[in-house]
Amino acid sequence: MKELFKKIIFLLSLSIFMANFLHSQSARNSCLSCHLELEGSLAAPAQSFSRDIHAQFGLSCASCHGGNPLKEEIEEAKDRSFKGRFSRQAIPELCASCHADANYMRNYNPSIRVDQFELYLTSRHGQAYKKGDLKAAICTDCHGVHQIQRANMPQSSIFPWNLAATCSRCHSDPDLMKPYGLATSQEEDYRVSVHAQALYEKKDLSAPTCNDCHGNHGALPPGVSSIANVCRQCHPSQAELFTLSPHKKAFDEARISECEICHGNHRITSPSAEMLAGGKQDLCLQCHASDSTPYQKAFKLREKFNSLQSHIESLSSRLNQVAKKGVETSEARYELQQAHSFFLEARNLIHGLSFSEIEEKIKASGDKLNLVDNLVLAAEKEIRYRKTGLVIATTFLFLLALALLLKVRERRNRV
Repeated sequence: MKELFKKIIFLLSLSIFMANFLHSQSARNSCLSCHLELEGSLAAPAQSFSRDIHAQFGLSCASCHGGNPLKEEIEEAKDRSFKGRFSRQAIPELCASCHADANYMRNYNPSIRVDQFELYLTSRHGQAYKKGDLKAAICTDCHGVHQIQRANMPQSSIFPWNLAATCSRCHSDPDLMKPYGLATSQEEDYRVSVHAQALYEKKDLSAPTCNDCHGNHGALPPGVSSIANVCRQCHPSQAELFTLSPHKKAFDEARISECEICHGNHRITSPSAEMLAGGKQDLCLQCHASDSTPYQKAFKLREKFNSLQSHIESLSSRLNQVAKKGVETSEARYELQQAHSFFLEARNLIHGLSFSEIEEKIKASGDKLNLVDNLVLAAEKEIRYRKTGLVIATTFLFLLALALLLKVRERRNRV
């Protein structure tokens, strides 16, 4: 019995020793320990790698660079498998050696896509890469090198509110873009767009940024025929209306990009009636003569839209004033919201150019505004009535107080 007990103790001790030994061996990384003793660019990779997603999953320097991190001597650590610094041309295939291997990637994330490299080769970047263009964007230009973060981490270079700046590192460089004949104002234009306002000011992560329109690994500039399909991913109602409009056939025949010709691309501002005929941003003149029937119809619509907009803003202001003075406004606010909804529907119907439907919505909005106007007038009348009552009551109380004061003085004088 004692012998059996001794054997059990021995085996347990051996197991603990081996576990500690293996742990120390797996934790040892001569690459990090050596580079952390260096300075500048030689120390930077080791300092940042602990925050890298690959390190978090247990991968080490040797996973990419080869070598033997268990050896302390440089000559032994840099064995035959050591690769050291990679050329730009070698990096995409290096990343793909893991990220395009479904069986390997399944060990870390069963749902992750493994077609990134395949898509990259179809992109404008990948096409240039295949031709040997050393300036073509590769994996590390977008994702970084030794401090790569998950895409859904705010610190990631490809997180939605960081992505425009990441793309801009290349696309805002005049010297880099000049050989390709590409503009460099895309980020500057995007930053003032309605999409950027939603992303940066409202923190709406569903707002589109570069990759939502251009793609990511398979990035390509949208062609004339595909721009509308890009926009319709977020704006299906407008796209459906435009497809049924007379503009659709004319634009297709002239090979005009549907959405871009009126709304622009990177510098997309909030739409307004001023984009219609006679407005400050008159877009109709691009195709229509000012004396043409379509232009005149659009001119009248702009006037009606501006009138509705002014009426809505005026009533909203009056309602706020009424509410501050304590009058119930919930019914009026509901009706005003309905009027505004009809107004927005009318504006949206511009994409379909069905003037009868537009006029119907304009009338519906106008009718609601008239109802709200009456409700506001009644509320304002109520305020005047309250003010009058307050003045009368205050005057009565003042006179009563004065009479009491005089009566008191009279009695004191008698005494």
